[in-house]
Amino acid sequence: MRITFLCQYFPPEMGAPAARTFEHARHWTRRGHQVTVITGFPNHPTGVIRPEYRGEIVRRERVEGIDLLRTWVYVTANRGFAKRILNFLSFFGSSILFGAAMTPRPDVVVGTSPQFFCAVGAWVLSVLKRAPFVFEVRDIWPQSAVELGVLRNPLLIRALEAIEMFLYNRAALIVPVAESTRDYLIARGIPAEKIRIVPNGIDAEYLESATLSPEEARAQLGLEGRFLVSYIGTHGMSHALDVVLDAAARLAAIPEIHFLFVGEGAEKEKLKQLAAGKGLRNVTFLDQQPRERLLGFYRASDVSLVPLKRLAIFQKVLPSKLFELMGAGCPIICSVEGEAARLVARAEAGLNIEPENGAAMAEAIQRLRSDEALRRQLIENGRTFVRKNYLRSALAERYLESLAAALSGRVSPRGANAPAAEHLPPVADN
Repeated sequence: MRITFLCQYFPPEMGAPAARTFEHARHWTRRGHQVTVITGFPNHPTGVIRPEYRGEIVRRERVEGIDLLRTWVYVTANRGFAKRILNFLSFFGSSILFGAAMTPRPDVVVGTSPQFFCAVGAWVLSVLKRAPFVFEVRDIWPQSAVELGVLRNPLLIRALEAIEMFLYNRAALIVPVAESTRDYLIARGIPAEKIRIVPNGIDAEYLESATLSPEEARAQLGLEGRFLVSYIGTHGMSHALDVVLDAAARLAAIPEIHFLFVGEGAEKEKLKQLAAGKGLRNVTFLDQQPRERLLGFYRASDVSLVPLKRLAIFQKVLPSKLFELMGAGCPIICSVEGEAARLVARAEAGLNIEPENGAAMAEAIQRLRSDEALRRQLIENGRTFVRKNYLRSALAERYLESLAAALSGRVSPRGANAPAAEHLPPVADN
């Protein structure tokens, strides 16, 4: 197949969209497919374009067999709703303009969300290229922005919801990453037969790519001998990281326990100020690290946190961080309700607690600190579970089979002439 994939984020940028797109595309090219990825110049989440890409509006690259087309974006740090919308719209426009002019006609065009306008751009390009449109739904938008309180204008909300339904109806195939997203789509009237779940997972090659040992990570931070509790990822509005600082304050009298925050995001400065205001000496903030170095910090952690706010929308998400932590061998404290909690429980790879509950988080940390045998069991369970059910190579093959089904007409925009609904559970029972 000739596959064109629109994703605003791509390595060397960090984050789940970039890693997922790259690892799927790399697998597809190794299988003999022609893959073109249209993306922006790397700047996320700092809003600063990397030096080697400055001064350009378009660049073509070849990355592990992938035809990569980088197009201009208005860059801004990952904060401020209006500026972020401009960032999204700039990629929307440039990806269509350069994608139409500089890429061959594909068999299929895939667009991923977030962000939302990337999928709109993919649909426009699919029309221009006369190819089927596939919508990868990683985040339910605009509902997530509404529940977070970022989006409040009723007219704008209705307009975006209309675009959302337009994309669902025009897609030849919809690829959610979470089972509960499938339920949401069906409740909105989308035919079940054109939905194929391809969850997030972990790449076996990534697990072998560590450039930093756990011992080196601890030594660099001066945290040898501590019980290390980490949060590694985006410091955003969604993550309720003030609750982690509340847990840190509750455990401040135990000097052996130390909290490590690794990453960037809109809330990072506020969190640093909050920690300083509380006088927390058991908290360290570390800037964003290359993905290969993150493995060292995952493995150096005695436990790692996966928190989100207690909102209905987050019951439908499956954070990719879960798979990386399990694959790297790190016990999890998951303070997310819904599908994420069910996954952790089935994997027996961590403890589930109530979201936004600092006391419960502190108690779970204390429990794992006092029970080394339990931590070892959680590590073994998690490693076995992801290697058995969530390796990226197998998931990329599932994705290919779904694209082939869409192209052959077995999945259609209106669900006509399609087979019975294919229910692909995110976790194998074996």
